[in-house]
Amino acid sequence: MSIAQGVRQHMQASAWIRGMFEEGIRLKQQYGADNVYDFSLGNPVQEPPPQFHEALRHVVEQPRPGMHRYMPNTGYPETRAAIANQLNQETGLAWHENHIVMVVGAAGGLNVVLKTLLDPGDEVIIFAPYFVEYLFYVENHQGASKVVRTDEQFNPDLDALAQALSPRTKAVLINAPNNPSGVIYPAETIAALGELLRQKQAAFGTEIYLVSDEPYKKLLYDDAVYPDIYAHYANSLVVTSHAKDLALPGERIGYIAINPGCANMQDLQDGLSFTNRTLGFVNAPALMQHVITYLQGVTIDMSDYQRKRALLCDHLAAMGYQFVRPQGAFYLFPKAPIDDDVAFVKALQDERILTVPGSGFGTPGYFRISYCVEDETIERSLDGFRKVAHAYGLS
Repeated sequence: MSIAQGVRQHMQASAWIRGMFEEGIRLKQQYGADNVYDFSLGNPVQEPPPQFHEALRHVVEQPRPGMHRYMPNTGYPETRAAIANQLNQETGLAWHENHIVMVVGAAGGLNVVLKTLLDPGDEVIIFAPYFVEYLFYVENHQGASKVVRTDEQFNPDLDALAQALSPRTKAVLINAPNNPSGVIYPAETIAALGELLRQKQAAFGTEIYLVSDEPYKKLLYDDAVYPDIYAHYANSLVVTSHAKDLALPGERIGYIAINPGCANMQDLQDGLSFTNRTLGFVNAPALMQHVITYLQGVTIDMSDYQRKRALLCDHLAAMGYQFVRPQGAFYLFPKAPIDDDVAFVKALQDERILTVPGSGFGTPGYFRISYCVEDETIERSLDGFRKVAHAYGLS
């Protein structure tokens, strides 16, 4: 066999999103791009804000000597200082550049964190629905994933979490605004989560880390306020990127932020720095580190996503689809009208509408729509959504 059996199994388990994307290519060749409505990938069509182009032009046209050479494993000090200063303003905590590690996107950052924290067999608790790659990241570093349910509003079930925590628990991984549901976990839930983890740490005599994956943190609707985890739990790390808030997914630029109150700070800093080098991607790209130094506090115009959310949600609700209205990000996670979410996604596909079954996110019976697409794609898909809704007795 040419590839590892475990890799083959993971490829099959994670095939939904990429498979739908590839099916979209085939359908577009057959029917024309305008007649296929691809909601399968979270790949924004929105362009970066003007400030990005200004910063990029400044860095390129006024180069500093050595700006393309190797840098410290943790990233350029001036970039980390700019991020720390922004976090000071947002949280009121005493951030320093040494609390920041520049990484190759949030995915790279999560792998750096898990490699640093996990011994073989250590457990990582993940809430469903979840981004499917989380399971693979944990296994990359010989950890064991434990999946815990959420409630009907996709908020963490803390009673279920309390039952799942054990002396082998090394981390709890959360993601909000959530992919695929768009839900922001309430501040009172984050506070209760922090208290629960403090109690369990004391009971087990271990350290449990709260790891928050936050690439959608600034993509909020309706004047929502994001409940930062830092004040609620000291042993916490945030992993994020500028893929979504600056519409730069292809640039792979992100960072890890270690809570200033975290225990064993020096060990964590040293471990993250070492792991950032030895996993193979070594450092976040130099050019993008220089550019985002000037862009802390800058975010895309959310009115674009606000309009898309309203266009999609208002029409689908009128057709009878049931869902929790997204509070952030650009995903909608409706309930399928039948138990077999895969069959329902296939029915949508027959109308040239590409979505992803909830089974791919650990939550059968739902399906994900990624609406970071052109308005016209949403508008032209509505007849197909309506036809399928009628066929399944929704409207």
